[in-house]
Amino acid sequence: LVRMQFLQILSRKLGSLEMLFQIPFCQKQFPLMCLSTSACVYSKKKKGNSYEQVDQEKYKNLVHSVTSYKTSAQTPETILEEDNLLYGPPAKHRPPIKARTKTPKNWVPLLNPSKRILPVSSDSNVPMKVELQRMKMPSVTRILQQTLSPQQVFYLERWKQKMIEELGKEGFEEYTKNLFLQGELFHSALESIFLSGEMVARDQGEDDVVAGYLSSVEHVLEDISEVKALESGVHHETLQYLGLVDCVAKYRGQLCVIDWKTSEKPKPFLQNTYDNPLQVAAYIGAINHDANYDFQVCCGLIVVAYKNGSPAHPHFMDPDLCSQYWNKWLLRLKEYMDKN
Repeated sequence: LVRMQFLQILSRKLGSLEMLFQIPFCQKQFPLMCLSTSACVYSKKKKGNSYEQVDQEKYKNLVHSVTSYKTSAQTPETILEEDNLLYGPPAKHRPPIKARTKTPKNWVPLLNPSKRILPVSSDSNVPMKVELQRMKMPSVTRILQQTLSPQQVFYLERWKQKMIEELGKEGFEEYTKNLFLQGELFHSALESIFLSGEMVARDQGEDDVVAGYLSSVEHVLEDISEVKALESGVHHETLQYLGLVDCVAKYRGQLCVIDWKTSEKPKPFLQNTYDNPLQVAAYIGAINHDANYDFQVCCGLIVVAYKNGSPAHPHFMDPDLCSQYWNKWLLRLKEYMDKN
């Protein structure tokens, strides 16, 4: 209604109406332009309808399902039906195939089924110490060193070159020699503690290179009891390898092969100990198949001690974990045997 009144007012004043339409165009002249939408401008043939080539019978149900709904009422079921018509039934998802754990062909169990497991008793206070027989067998350490993965070799070599750059070749040799000596002194000190049954009174001054290590493992020693073997030689009669076990004792009630390690860097997780779990598993299997030992072991313990005296990290290996590393050890052993 308002618009009609406005037009009536303008129609009465024709001059005003003319001015309204003429003023914008009289200020500036524009070139005459002509637009045409006539189909005769282009003489191209009209393309055929691509829908005519569609198989109408095949998609009849799809068209019916779409046009039969007055409003959008799609559900997961209707969408699935439409997809089935367009693309066919969906292919079933197949989860990626996990790499199978390798198992040696000549598999030998970790526990010896022919050895009778005797109850562990504390009647004998003297730990066993079997002399290591220098037979024509490779040691556990040698086998692991000669079967390192390319990645392990790369990182080991890179660390070695970095240390040589910092210390020089002679300085690096002296550094590794001191590390080996500290490890020997640490093991000797632990052996004295276990044989005496109490912490040995030692000078805690700066000259004592093992004082920090002993302080580091003090809280672990409180959980160790019934020492069965110390620095004792073992050999696997079936698989033909040998080694020297640091300690066999109970840790929190579980009989374990205990491996003492020294480190300058923290190793709070078992994976930080690299091949040490394989070494422990190899020693467990050797003890269980060695006639010198009248008992069997199914657990392991790796204790990482620190020179600065910070609390050591004990890594307990239960029977399942020991079995896993035993299988890995058997693969490394086979690799070594194939090479040699």
